[in-house]
Amino acid sequence: MREVLAALARLDGDERYQLYCRRPAELELDERFEWRVIDRPDPLWHLSTARRASRECDAFLSTNSYLTAWFTRLPCAVIVYDLVPFIAGAQAQKRAARIERGTIDIGVRRARALACISHATRRDLVARVPSAAPRAVVVPLAAGAHFATSGPQHAAERPYVLAAGTLEPRKNLARLLDAWTGLTPALRDAYELVLVGPTGWDADTILARARSAGARITGYVPDAELAALYRGCELFCYPSLYEGFGLPVLEAMHAGAPVITSDVSSLPEIAGEAALLVDPLSVDAIRDAIARLLGDPGERDRLRAAGRVRAAAFSWERTATELRDLLHLIGGL
Repeated sequence: MREVLAALARLDGDERYQLYCRRPAELELDERFEWRVIDRPDPLWHLSTARRASRECDAFLSTNSYLTAWFTRLPCAVIVYDLVPFIAGAQAQKRAARIERGTIDIGVRRARALACISHATRRDLVARVPSAAPRAVVVPLAAGAHFATSGPQHAAERPYVLAAGTLEPRKNLARLLDAWTGLTPALRDAYELVLVGPTGWDADTILARARSAGARITGYVPDAELAALYRGCELFCYPSLYEGFGLPVLEAMHAGAPVITSDVSSLPEIAGEAALLVDPLSVDAIRDAIARLLGDPGERDRLRAAGRVRAAAFSWERTATELRDLLHLIGGL
């Protein structure tokens, strides 16, 4: 949403935006944007926001929950990021899954439109709630301009393979680590595996295995440092079990990193033919893909070039324009 708001601010138009939040974001927005701080705990925040927006606005975009749509009395669109709680084997976080399962049906029924961030997410939504089909549209995301290839590279003592994302079971890091330890000693001596991202749920086992495998764990890094890590890596691995979109794949491509990712959910749709796709449930497939690309500089260069072209097909201006137009449509503006 930080990127969407910045892109909306770059668009011409006479719309005015009320931004309901718990605390304002640090963004340079013009006079068309006004923060509305609502200091209430969940679920009261959603009730208070819906009531206030129903008095103040012509159309509403719910960016963080189906629950807000329960209480709105104006045309409402809901962003649908993924259907992780309803996908077998997707390793949903239990608390978040309970909330989503408890709110999706009424939220989807009350929404005038459903903005799905990928075709895969739309398919999963319609499979779960068939009545959503006429109102579900695809509004893809994009990689920020700060991930472009022009910029500093991360300085490392030796070449490295990068994995980025929250350390949690859905990112499939356990199999990635098994694949890494299955490489030849010569490859593991020549390259370092670097895991970047904040610690998520059920991460203790992943952290222990990472230390045992000799991987470097950075924790959370800001976007500028992440971009430098993408630019400097020999290879980016993202064998996630399920993604609603898979932003790190697009970010890595935009930064010029050759990418290995999964052949499931939205990831083939986002990567196109600009990445090497693998079965995320197969340790052997992940290992062989890593070994293949590390042994083939020419193929890595081909993927770098193809990835930059692929990433250029997505833009936050497009995302913002399509969301704005959707609000005009449902609000009759």
